[in-house]
Amino acid sequence: MSKLKVAVLGIDHRHAFGMLGNMLQQGADCVGWWTDGTPEPLEGFVKRFPDAPRMASVDAVLDAKPDLVIISAIPSDRAALAIRAMEAGIDVMSDKPGCTTMDQLNALRDCVARTGRIWSVDFSERFEVPCVTRAAELVQEGAIGRVIQTVGLGPHRLNRPTRPDWFFDPARNGGILTDIASHQIDQFLYFTGATDAEVTLASATSVGGDFQDFGEIALRAPEGHGYIRVDWFTPDGLPTWGDGRLTILGTEGTIELRKYVDVGVGIGTDHLLLTNGTRCEKIDASDAGLPYFARLIADIRDRSETAMPQAHAFKVMELALRAQEIADA
Repeated sequence: MSKLKVAVLGIDHRHAFGMLGNMLQQGADCVGWWTDGTPEPLEGFVKRFPDAPRMASVDAVLDAKPDLVIISAIPSDRAALAIRAMEAGIDVMSDKPGCTTMDQLNALRDCVARTGRIWSVDFSERFEVPCVTRAAELVQEGAIGRVIQTVGLGPHRLNRPTRPDWFFDPARNGGILTDIASHQIDQFLYFTGATDAEVTLASATSVGGDFQDFGEIALRAPEGHGYIRVDWFTPDGLPTWGDGRLTILGTEGTIELRKYVDVGVGIGTDHLLLTNGTRCEKIDASDAGLPYFARLIADIRDRSETAMPQAHAFKVMELALRAQEIADA
């Protein structure tokens, strides 16, 4: 396979920066991008990727025949764009959430079955965080025994003046559980090894008054349990967008990840705290790497599933949508 060609459909969310940037670091070429109108990330995207040409339409991007399309459009538009790409014979890496309704998810499942294309979702709180890579290695080595629970916390800063109208519209963003809680559902399934789960608690509320800004989920599976809390209440004093944390409880130890900041301790990211029968230490995991992107390139070449099983991507979104439906009801 020659150098991978990628293109971008929609830059409505800044996640497009990391998605494209990490693929370019793996040696891919960007053949072009399209977005509707002038979304807020536009100026930053052009500055970061000045050599990538903007194209006039979705069809123009697809006609360029990239191997992979990266999608970070408005959440409610992502499934339709992914289906157009896959029907054109192109694999897809979608921003999360990959879809916002069960009908969209069913259409994506049908399209993958018909076309044989890859529909991957870049759950960036796992795939773009080196300390999660190191935690996975430790779990696979048996450092904490069998995983029996995950606790995932996903606080975010609102930055209200910069948010577009669609951000506050649940029909377009999918709701807080469909959107940001999908990260924590992904990590629960991955670290416990579960392939399905029961949603035993789902709540989404509007503390601030005009949109869902607090949510929680509890999950139960034969392999383990999970608790998730997501919110838009990160205070301005924090030096990053959110104090995202993950605790992985095992039968023989515990791993805690302080992904983006370690409040009151010092600068830096990717702090890993490990406690087991013989170790009690803090590990700098910032050099652990991000294998998802290289693995996805290999999957596109080999038609394999090393970056993320296709069934896993579908199940994460199914559980997120199910939790959102329960909360909204």
